[in-house]
Amino acid sequence: MFIFPAIDLKEGKVVRLLQGRMEAATIYDEHPAEVAEGFARQGATHLHVVDLDGAFAGEPVNDAAIREIVRPVPLQVQVGGGIRSLARIGELLELGVSRVILGTAAVTDRRLVEEAVRRYGERVLVGIDAREGRVAVKGWAENTAIPATELGLTMKSLGVRRIIFTDISRDGMLQGPNIASTVQLAQETGLRVIASGGISRLEDLRRLAEEEAAGAAIEGAIVGKALYAGNFTLGEALAVLRV
Repeated sequence: MFIFPAIDLKEGKVVRLLQGRMEAATIYDEHPAEVAEGFARQGATHLHVVDLDGAFAGEPVNDAAIREIVRPVPLQVQVGGGIRSLARIGELLELGVSRVILGTAAVTDRRLVEEAVRRYGERVLVGIDAREGRVAVKGWAENTAIPATELGLTMKSLGVRRIIFTDISRDGMLQGPNIASTVQLAQETGLRVIASGGISRLEDLRRLAEEEAAGAAIEGAIVGKALYAGNFTLGEALAVLRV
């Protein structure tokens, strides 16, 4: 299981939101590349980056910051936020991004998902963000009636191999991830799942690692606010996985 420290970008700065609300943003750092370098020094191998402005606008906004993040660090960087065309996927991969995350497009343009997977294989992930079990899109600003499991099964039929699952109600709240729903989604879809939203203590990571060891297809965990708030260090998080 991998740890994905998170960098959420708003106007070129590192921020964290509460439950995806842009008006509830806390700025943690004005130099995203330096934050990424810090994670690399602490032992990170992977990095999760979201262009929050892009997620709401549906077009790239923070490419300059993404370029600065990718260039100096030996990390596998996955990027999401406003990716809604093959051209955009190609641009990000050319920037040096390892994997791209499709979110809204998974609901609105499934032919794009299918073609993206055909061209780029496992470099394409899908983000499934749910509120009370139903998928939300456009930076979580719009709710749908689609159950998260149903969308996961549809994505699997299109060739997607792994997803990022976020329980929106837990995101940024430091109340613990929805482990039961994460495991259930992995079991019911057969997809590899990266857990996101609400991780607040080392015990959350231990529980996810235990589920993975017991056979659940949990590939990793995205950790954001807990690191910035100082609940634990990245080194401590990585140590949990080595026990």
